[in-house]
Amino acid sequence: MRVFLRTGSASLRCAVLSGRKHALTTFSAAAAARTPCANRFVRLRHNASLSGRPAENAATSTEEQKRAQQEATKTYGRFRTLVLGRYDLVMCTSRSWAAKGDEYQAFGVNSKLDFDREVKLFRKSIERACDLASEKHAISRGENPLFWTLRNAFIENEMPGLVDEMVFAFQNFLMRSKFPKNIAATHKKIADFRFPYEWYPATRALQRTIHLHVGPTNSGKTYNALKALENAKSGIYAGPLRLLAHEVYTRFLAKGKKCALITGEEQRIPENEDNYFRSCTVEMTPLNYQVDVAVIDEIQMIGDIERGWAWTQAFLGVQAKEVHLCGEERAVELIQSLCATIGDKCVVTRYNRLSPLETMSESINNWDSLEKGDAVITFSRVGIHALKGQIESATGRRCAMVYGSLPPETRAQQAALFNDPDNEYDFLVASDAIGMGLNLEIKRVIFEQTHKRTKTGYRRISTSELKQIGGRAGRYRTARQVAKAGSDSDNHEEGTIAPSKPGQPGLVTALEYADLRVVREAFTREPEPIKSAGIQPPPSVIERFSTYFPPNTPFSYIIARLRDIARTSPRFHLCFLGEMLTIADLVQPFPMSVYDRCVLLNAPAYLREKQGAQVLQAFARCVSKMEGGDLLDIPEVDLELLDIDEGEFRRDPAEYLRRLEGLHKTITLYLWLSYRYSGVFRSQNLAFHVKELVEARIDDHLGKVNVTRAKRRARLEAIRKKATVSERMVERVLGEESTVDGPQHELSGDWNEEGHEEPLFDDPQELEPITRLEPNSRAKRTGRGYRENARANS
Repeated sequence: MRVFLRTGSASLRCAVLSGRKHALTTFSAAAAARTPCANRFVRLRHNASLSGRPAENAATSTEEQKRAQQEATKTYGRFRTLVLGRYDLVMCTSRSWAAKGDEYQAFGVNSKLDFDREVKLFRKSIERACDLASEKHAISRGENPLFWTLRNAFIENEMPGLVDEMVFAFQNFLMRSKFPKNIAATHKKIADFRFPYEWYPATRALQRTIHLHVGPTNSGKTYNALKALENAKSGIYAGPLRLLAHEVYTRFLAKGKKCALITGEEQRIPENEDNYFRSCTVEMTPLNYQVDVAVIDEIQMIGDIERGWAWTQAFLGVQAKEVHLCGEERAVELIQSLCATIGDKCVVTRYNRLSPLETMSESINNWDSLEKGDAVITFSRVGIHALKGQIESATGRRCAMVYGSLPPETRAQQAALFNDPDNEYDFLVASDAIGMGLNLEIKRVIFEQTHKRTKTGYRRISTSELKQIGGRAGRYRTARQVAKAGSDSDNHEEGTIAPSKPGQPGLVTALEYADLRVVREAFTREPEPIKSAGIQPPPSVIERFSTYFPPNTPFSYIIARLRDIARTSPRFHLCFLGEMLTIADLVQPFPMSVYDRCVLLNAPAYLREKQGAQVLQAFARCVSKMEGGDLLDIPEVDLELLDIDEGEFRRDPAEYLRRLEGLHKTITLYLWLSYRYSGVFRSQNLAFHVKELVEARIDDHLGKVNVTRAKRRARLEAIRKKATVSERMVERVLGEESTVDGPQHELSGDWNEEGHEEPLFDDPQELEPITRLEPNSRAKRTGRGYRENARANS
């Protein structure tokens, strides 16, 4: 159908040391017991010092410390076995001399003999690091950096993360003597990131006032910040989701104000206008314009382990006389400290929730218990459509849907249907995007699940996320109520109009009791304060750093090395590289500038499927050659899917949805690149058209999906078990204190999704229960393919 648019391991044979067996098999019963780590020593000493009978407790305390030391020794001994076993396996297979000899030569290893010697030497380094942790309980970054990085990688991403970090550490080991002292000193000077605010000299020349609006959901903080933006002559709004950027964009247009919408994949710029407001996703915040007011939403995300850099960049770099930051109380101390350092005045305004909020003592259990005004929360579009069908079938009443990737007009229509008390739309199914603000009259929030996918599995959603989403229950007063009362108020989701029925609480619960326990626990705790802001080195720094390495040095090693030797102050952290290392390796074969490589590192690549990696490499080839980017000329783009009728996938509807998702991700990446390489990826209009066709097919397909409650329930139970097994496995290896030492995840949605919103499906297993589709027309093919028709019409 491409044409239509131009018309309009190998088996393992090497010996693995005996430790491998223990690393790859089930732990013994003794190893499975939860064991405390060395951090308990501090608590033991503290308890002894507080005791009223020091003499009597001294012996007890000594015994407990001795026992804790023995348990810690066992704990890190198990981790040692795991690491060494996996190291031996990797070095015999995927990272062997036969597999990666060309790459190792870039590190100065020129023969298999040299390689084998280096492998043995690095293995001894791992042994020493693990022994240091086991015997001396040295596990901090300062005391034992190799152990610290391997431990954190394993906690964050389990075995894949451990392997990735191990590979980098080995590469780093190979380069240990390649640079003279003066060059090594220069490296460290380049990697001095203690003062990232100096990266924005034009902004530092301004005297800014920072207004920090903090409080829980439904407290009016964003409403007041946006009023300041409306009253300005020029300004910027920066939010975490396209949904929010689009909401502000349409709000300003409705008020007759010129406004641009700027996201990674779409830009709507007013024609023939020089002065206009800009509403954007946070990473797209323009830093080269002077404006009166800037609003940066959800400022607590500045502490995110992977993407906090986008909020830090916007906060430190935006050239605005007034900067309004909206978020949670736990960001206050960090922001005040940064303002004091850069010389900006900081004004903190605290808000209280405008209506009470309570967690319920019972879960819902079945759809018959739903009440009018209930909102059920899940984390994928497949899940949303599956729940809608189940609820309507079980209750005989209508259910609206709201999620970020819905077309804005459809989303507004669905919200209006749910908000209207006089129609049959009693319930709502929504994604976690509602936690970021939508005008919805929700009486009760019901979590269908409390786990979200990660790169390697699932994690329990954080206390902050649960409170953010659950806080949408019990809206203080919505736009419909205001209009009905004849009040002169704004249509934004966090208005401050007095309630007609004060004191009515919002309620929060879960579908299953197992998840309700997680929800109730979260609402009894306060999230940890944000201790540091994420940063990412500018391309200019990476360009300069890369000049000190041989031409064939893998770019993934260069950026990982920069991260490894970087110096930061306690108020900043380098963001976790995530998929950047994988992207760097995928585009390594294509010659291009360091700047171009840095651009591709942040591209919304779809690496969950093999096809996504192939598409990324195809696009990288176009960037390398600076040509060949016409959409119809790239065979890796699966436009042939548009020639196939849905009915041909009747036996495997999941495969159809997977291919649609892959094509949609491909087009999203193409559009993202078209705004950065407009002379190469020139088929932007065609890409938007294909995107509309694919989205229409996805929506049509989702509307026919049928998943039974029993199968959906079984899948959620499997997710809970998988997450529990993962947590216990990490605890078995690393003990009770098996948490990441540093910043955590703060983001909602999925950063690599279009608009940073919810995914189509969590993982391929979510599609397996789709056993049938509603009746459809007979399968048919067009006379000519999409490519052929498109070429004919070009």
